[in-house]
Amino acid sequence: MTSTSAVGIIIFFFILCLVRTGQAIWMTLPSSGTKCVSEEIQNNVVVLADYVVISDDHSHSPTISVKVTSPYGKDLHHRDNATHGQFAFTTQEAGNYLACFWVDSNNPGGSGVSVNLDWKTGIAAQDWDSVARKEKIEGLELELRKLEGAVEAIHENLLYIKGREADMRNLSERTNTRVAWFSMMSLGVCIGVSGLQLLHLKQFFQKKKLI
Repeated sequence: MTSTSAVGIIIFFFILCLVRTGQAIWMTLPSSGTKCVSEEIQNNVVVLADYVVISDDHSHSPTISVKVTSPYGKDLHHRDNATHGQFAFTTQEAGNYLACFWVDSNNPGGSGVSVNLDWKTGIAAQDWDSVARKEKIEGLELELRKLEGAVEAIHENLLYIKGREADMRNLSERTNTRVAWFSMMSLGVCIGVSGLQLLHLKQFFQKKKLI
């Protein structure tokens, strides 16, 4: 086996792992206060998440409140008195999407509450069973279809990162230009004020006939 083939196989399995991997988060919520998780997501990406409250006390199941907001503060999901739930949406703008959790008043024990959050975005949130039934594919063909989707997602992410880098570079250049102009204006004002002061002092000394 050549080194090129070996590298290709490694890349294949790496991307396949990206397809199958979600983002499972285990959180312990305090009795008072809020815990949030966020992710920077680009535009037109599917987000799917499941959350469930884990309690050691089987006689009582505490409830939580959940709120998911977009980068501009739009409510995408809000639920109170929940022990489990799910939210799904397609992003309308790029930026930081925030999911916040806090314990409801329905927690007489007053202790912290554990929450398991399974957060999936993009290719990981794709319903591949539906795709397989719709396109009538299975086995290796389905895995290749997942690989194609992963490659497309990676390409879109690279384009997004490239666009963000270009925006940051343009912002930096504009900031540097403004700072340079401000420095030149400040220097000009200082020179002008110094000239006026010298002129005033010269006139003052002339009136006093000191020069």
